[in-house]
Amino acid sequence: MKKRHKLLLLSSVLLSSYVGAAEINERDIETLREWINSRRMITVKELGGQLSISGDIHGEMQAANEVKDGIRQKGSGTGSPTKTYDVEFNLAIDYRADRTWAAARLRFDDDAGLTNEKIGSGKTNNIKLDRAYFGYRIFDGNQHTMDIEMGRRGLSTVFDSKLQFNSNFDGVLFKDSYVFDRAGDFYYELGLLLVNEKRSQAAYLGEIGLQNIARTGFYTKYSIADWDTTNASGIPHQFQFLVSQLLLGYKFIPTQLDRVVNFYLAGLYNHVAERHAITDYKRARKGGYVGMSIGQAKLQGDWVFEANYQFLQAQCVPDFDASGVGLGNSSGNGFYYDKITTKGTSTSYTLNTRKTAEGNVNFRGFELTLQYLLSNNLNLFQQWKQGITLDDHIGPFRKYKQYEIDFIYGF
Repeated sequence: MKKRHKLLLLSSVLLSSYVGAAEINERDIETLREWINSRRMITVKELGGQLSISGDIHGEMQAANEVKDGIRQKGSGTGSPTKTYDVEFNLAIDYRADRTWAAARLRFDDDAGLTNEKIGSGKTNNIKLDRAYFGYRIFDGNQHTMDIEMGRRGLSTVFDSKLQFNSNFDGVLFKDSYVFDRAGDFYYELGLLLVNEKRSQAAYLGEIGLQNIARTGFYTKYSIADWDTTNASGIPHQFQFLVSQLLLGYKFIPTQLDRVVNFYLAGLYNHVAERHAITDYKRARKGGYVGMSIGQAKLQGDWVFEANYQFLQAQCVPDFDASGVGLGNSSGNGFYYDKITTKGTSTSYTLNTRKTAEGNVNFRGFELTLQYLLSNNLNLFQQWKQGITLDDHIGPFRKYKQYEIDFIYGF
């Protein structure tokens, strides 16, 4: 009975969170209630799978300095503080049966302290469903597996890059992997991502890789992301991206350190970039990064250090999908357009010029990360990143620095 009560309570919490975040019509609510009622007499043991619930709590501080054309963008009088404090809680639920599985995660990420000079301490309304998908194993062999998954998760959890895949992946993923005794571990993944449901706009992504080549520790991955399908927004050039990335790496354990060391190098290229006035008539379509990491964080006393250098030209990846060091971009403007505003069914924006083009692209910089496990549950995470404009003929000249410290308790 206790297990049944826990499942009913968990379902109620998830339903309440969803209702608070978006509208659900009466028919949807009634259908969900009927489904819960039909399942409430079935235990996890009877279903034959394994249910796990996990979570993590964050206490986070970020101190940033952002300058645009010599003018500070953060600090007194700018409306954007130099230091921010966040409280974050992530609740993850995973279920696995013989050939099926499901995963979901709710993220509660709120500002700590007073906000907008209002009475009371801290925001309480930032809730995000950042993971909700299920999968089925089509073929299950000793050396060959084939899976299909559908739902939502971050693109960066599926495809590997330091400079892209910062979007949500709402779509379908096909995965196929082979283990070869001598050649290494081969895999490929194909994904269909929904970009705009009202205009039936989709993007297509894929990655192919070979891990531990000839059992030497070398690995390589090639990915391609095709955003150049339909331009539902109508903003010129916003989806003119067909991006290839080639990643090479070497992972090994030196006897002197007795810790995993990983060296990596990657290059990116936008095959469909064109010369435009906004880019000073340059294609500006390349990017890359190089770095290394030492260690793994598993048990108390473990540590991980990682350092990498990155550069990203203005039209290499879409600015809405760009990751990495970046330039802060506290204004929230895109590269091709000023901030989008929506009123009712109408959407307005202002096209940028070469002098006003921003976004989190057109930068070079480095990133240093250090993690240390204070206990098996408590992780001390620290990161320093620093970026500067790559091509000062495109957009305003910007500089960005950020230090972050994060205490993460996982359970």
